[in-house]
Amino acid sequence: MNDNETLGELEIRITLIRENLSELVEQATAYSGAADEERTADRIADLQAKLEELLKKRDTLLSRSGEA
Repeated sequence: MNDNETLGELEIRITLIRENLSELVEQATAYSGAADEERTADRIADLQAKLEELLKKRDTLLSRSGEA
């Protein structure tokens, strides 16, 4: 830091640093959100596959019941 900086200059630097920190926090949140979204999407796909499997099993049981 320059000893000759005025209070106004310091306030400007402080404001800029706060803005940069805020942007970094937003970026980190966005990255975290993206990872969370990916995990959520994977979980949804897994559940959809399990649902399809269960629906097929149910359809098989229903068709067998109709044969009896």
